[in-house]
Amino acid sequence: MANVKQQLDIPAVPSLSSSGEVYSQSVQNQNNGILRLFFIKLANVIQSVIGPRGGKFLNNPYGAFQDGTDQIAANTTTAYPITFDTTDFANGVTLSNSSRLNVTDSGIYNIQFSLQLVNTTSSSQDIDIWFRKNGTNIDKSNSRYGLAPRKSAGDSFHTICAVNFFVDLNANDYVEIVWRTSDVGVYIEHYVASSTPTRPSIPSVIATMSFVSNLPTI
Repeated sequence: MANVKQQLDIPAVPSLSSSGEVYSQSVQNQNNGILRLFFIKLANVIQSVIGPRGGKFLNNPYGAFQDGTDQIAANTTTAYPITFDTTDFANGVTLSNSSRLNVTDSGIYNIQFSLQLVNTTSSSQDIDIWFRKNGTNIDKSNSRYGLAPRKSAGDSFHTICAVNFFVDLNANDYVEIVWRTSDVGVYIEHYVASSTPTRPSIPSVIATMSFVSNLPTI
């Protein structure tokens, strides 16, 4: 049974009467009625969850984050964590230290991101983007993107990169997205809202995390 907040009302454990040492038909009938009502409510809850639209009652951890600033590398030999300045949604996935996506519950998580990349140089450049868990690089999580040279001195090359990745996390673990570039003229850029026609602003980074499953036991 669902309320206006789409939360399931779990039936309370029934309180049954005792007939004492002597069997009582009336007490037995009363208990049977209580149990019947309890199981009807319980069956309705189960049906709501496993039905074709049961997912609307599930409350899984998730988070959505973005950044509205340019993210620029000072040099080509340092790995820089992607930072965020806005939390759009947070339910068991929270932001700390500007770059850490923390989870409250253990499980398998799906992390997705898109970065708005720009190359201001007159040469082709590369950028690597990968994941860290609790400060340690995640093996085989790197991606390399090749960026074409700028089109002209006043017209840089623009592209967007996107990755979808599963990661296993324990409670209170955190994930970071990290990047390095072959030239400081390559960076992650944001754009303000535009007109003619009216267009929304472009975040430099968008990232989401959502709970997929509990951790395997074997």
